[in-house]
Amino acid sequence: MEPHQSLESLARELGALPPSLGPVRLIAVDGHAGSGKSTFAGRLAEALGGAPVLHLDDVATHAELFGWEERLRVQVLEPLAAGRPAHWAPYDWVERRFGARRVLEPAPVVLVEGVGAGRRALRPCLARLLWMETPRAQSWLRGRNRDGRELSDFWDEWERAERAHFSSDPSRPFADTLVRQSGTGYEWSSVAGANP
Repeated sequence: MEPHQSLESLARELGALPPSLGPVRLIAVDGHAGSGKSTFAGRLAEALGGAPVLHLDDVATHAELFGWEERLRVQVLEPLAAGRPAHWAPYDWVERRFGARRVLEPAPVVLVEGVGAGRRALRPCLARLLWMETPRAQSWLRGRNRDGRELSDFWDEWERAERAHFSSDPSRPFADTLVRQSGTGYEWSSVAGANP
């Protein structure tokens, strides 16, 4: 399929999907750390008229880089599936503790972005899985440059954890849409054989 470039057209397509989690169309944006997921999700949310974005960086912790599945299920997925607001506490990476609780409304479209957003346990809840098609080495270099030397040890640990996660629970093979950054913004294409 030919690549697309208008975020508005992607937003219309996503908004027309059937709900996947109660009344919500849950859209995942996955990819390697540093691949541009947060920026893309923010722009897509804007094109969706201000759709809420749940950042998995706010759900993960130092002790549970990828072990947040149960917390996400109880605090976010179950309430949204029932059509109720989700009440969840974001993790503060500096203070190393959970902060004040926030509310996530069951909007028509909710974006969840972060490494592991397309994991096996979340896929049944998703209306669409988007994968940021940025190579791992390039993504990690961007992330390290963004975060600076003071987080070098964290990145060493992160890279090991991310490799292990995607080795046991890959997301890309299950992506419906591949997203690439281009000089003019973003391009994306549907993956052949992906679920409609």
